[in-house]
Amino acid sequence: MFSIPILFVVVIVVFFMFSAIKILNEYERGVIFRLGRVLGSPKGPGLIILIPIIDRMVKVSLRTVVLDIPPQDVITRDNVSIKVNAVVYFRVVEPLRAIIDVENFLYATSQLSQTTLRSVLGQAELDDLLSHREQLNERLQEILDTHTEPWGIKVSNVEVKNVDLPQEMQRAIARQAEAERERRAKVISAEGEFQAATKLSQASEILSQNPMSLQLRYLQTLIEVSTEKNSTIIFPLPIDLIKMFMEKLGK
Repeated sequence: MFSIPILFVVVIVVFFMFSAIKILNEYERGVIFRLGRVLGSPKGPGLIILIPIIDRMVKVSLRTVVLDIPPQDVITRDNVSIKVNAVVYFRVVEPLRAIIDVENFLYATSQLSQTTLRSVLGQAELDDLLSHREQLNERLQEILDTHTEPWGIKVSNVEVKNVDLPQEMQRAIARQAEAERERRAKVISAEGEFQAATKLSQASEILSQNPMSLQLRYLQTLIEVSTEKNSTIIFPLPIDLIKMFMEKLGK
C-alpha cells in the first residue's frame, strides 16, 4: 500500500542528487548563481555540489575558441571593392566577467570582429593589404583585445585568410607584375653590359701597356679560329708590320 509513495520519494531524491552534483572538466569553470546573486568566485574543476532549485550554474570553457569571420564587403582606401574573411583566436580568461558583463560573449565577439575588420581594412590601401598583411593582423588583434578586455576575453591572434579581388583588378595586377619582371630583366641586362664594358676597358689598358701581351693575345685568337671547321684560310701577319702601316697612316 505504501509502495507508490516510497517510489515517488526515491525518484525525488535521485532527481535532487543529479541536480545537486555537477562535475567540471579541467578546462571548465562554473559561475554559480544563488537566488540570482553570484556566489563567490567561479568554481571548478572537479566535483561541485549545488542546492537544487536555489542554485544555478553556468559553465564556461577556458579553451581557445577559433572564430571564423564570414566574408565582408570592404572598400579600401584607394576605392577598390573586395571581399575579405578572417579567423579570430580568443579565450575566456575571466569567466565571471564573461557571464555578467556581456549577454553572449561569443556572439558579441563575432559582431565586433566583423565591424573591426571592415573598419581597419577600409583605411588601408590594396597594396598594403596584399603585401603588409602581418601588420594589419597585429592591428586587428590589438583593437579587438582592447574592446574585449572588459568582457574577460583575451584575443591572442587574428589572421586575414582570403582576399577576393574583382576580375578587372586581377588582370591589372597581372599586367603590373609582368611589367615589373620586364623592367628587372632590362636592368639586369644593362648591368651586365656595363660590367662587360668595364672589364673590356680595363683589359685594353693592360694590353696597351705591354705590346708583347697584345701579340700573344693575337696568336691565341688565331689558334682559336684555326680550330673551327671552316674553309677560311688565315695568314698571320707580324704585329710589328701592322704597327708600321698604322704609324704611316697616322702621319
